[in-house]
Amino acid sequence: MSELHGTRILLGVTGGIAAYKAASLARLLVGAGATVDPVLTRGARHFVGPATFEGITGRAVRDEVWQDIPDETHVALGRAADVAIVYPATANVLARLAGGHADDLLTTTLLAATCPLIVAPAMHTEMWTHAATQHNAEVLRRRGVDVLGPAVGALMGGDSGAGRLVEPDEAFERVVAAASAGRARRDDLAGCRVLVTAGGTREPIDPVRYLGNRSSGKMGFAIAAAAAARGAKVDLVAAPTSLPTPPGVERHDVTTAVEMREVVFGLVDAVDVIVKAAAVADFRPAEVAASKLKKSAGAPRIELVPNPDILADLGARRAEGHPRPLLVGFAAETDDVEDNARAKLERKNADLLVVNDVGAPDAGFAVDTNRVVILGRDGSRIEVDLAAKSAVADRVLDAVTAHLIVADGR
Repeated sequence: MSELHGTRILLGVTGGIAAYKAASLARLLVGAGATVDPVLTRGARHFVGPATFEGITGRAVRDEVWQDIPDETHVALGRAADVAIVYPATANVLARLAGGHADDLLTTTLLAATCPLIVAPAMHTEMWTHAATQHNAEVLRRRGVDVLGPAVGALMGGDSGAGRLVEPDEAFERVVAAASAGRARRDDLAGCRVLVTAGGTREPIDPVRYLGNRSSGKMGFAIAAAAAARGAKVDLVAAPTSLPTPPGVERHDVTTAVEMREVVFGLVDAVDVIVKAAAVADFRPAEVAASKLKKSAGAPRIELVPNPDILADLGARRAEGHPRPLLVGFAAETDDVEDNARAKLERKNADLLVVNDVGAPDAGFAVDTNRVVILGRDGSRIEVDLAAKSAVADRVLDAVTAHLIVADGR
């Protein structure tokens, strides 16, 4: 087997009776050509020794943050991994991962990792069905973590029920699938230049106040980061936000809709794809007061005028005979979500439109998760269930690459 040739796997082993199965998984991974870095918790060492994993993988076993401090072991392991799997994952480690704890080498390393993460729970049925464990597993799923199992079967002490660790061959197949998906995406936008707009524009009323919206920019920044990871040259046009610039992305900061339009149209001829994820203000004050408006003067009368519709202007340019760039719009809706989005897709002359219900508490503005529907002018419809915005970003870019392939005749 060579399904994993050249792939780096981080294998986390925690303290449960099923930890012995991790040795079989390690052998399957190595046999498929993977480089496997085992990281054992202190509890795991009570069930299976480091020598077992060192003998199977040919790699040193790490189990303490305080080892090899100058080498920044946790950062190096996290960055190097193509896929990480925790097998088995105890109730304790699920809780620590859900809470973002970093109190041992494994949890610290996983916080530094940006690769796909698989966790395979193993525990007694009562522990698995406990409300706290179910909550922790759901938190991880929403962040894009693949929760594998548990299976139903024989447990420690002669018990039987839900909580049994999935078998090594099933875990192996899941790792192979995650690695294959990562390879397929790794360079699928190489040679493409992608422009992403993100955040909410601000339209000044006076030197202190502005008209704005609740957009945090998280979805647009996630798309920019994912596009860069997939090999694209990325320009990120960002309205005011405190989010850090993703690695490999060129950032252009703007404040107003007019400024955003100016930057976008200054780059339009050089890009292959535009993703308009920003929440652009529809209106702006006709006049901006030169000094702060005083409350003592009474409520001000503010006349509003329309802002430029950047997506519509790009769509109109397409209608004039410019086949590129591919246009992806976003629609934040609260009522008749898909009907309104489909109408907007046609009206703006976009190729794809990503719609979400911003009235939902776990999706939309200022949260780390989203659920969307991706609509295409060709009648396509892709539903993306609740997931981390980073995972949603990849699904949007999957649709983009599929349309680019069709447009290029590949």
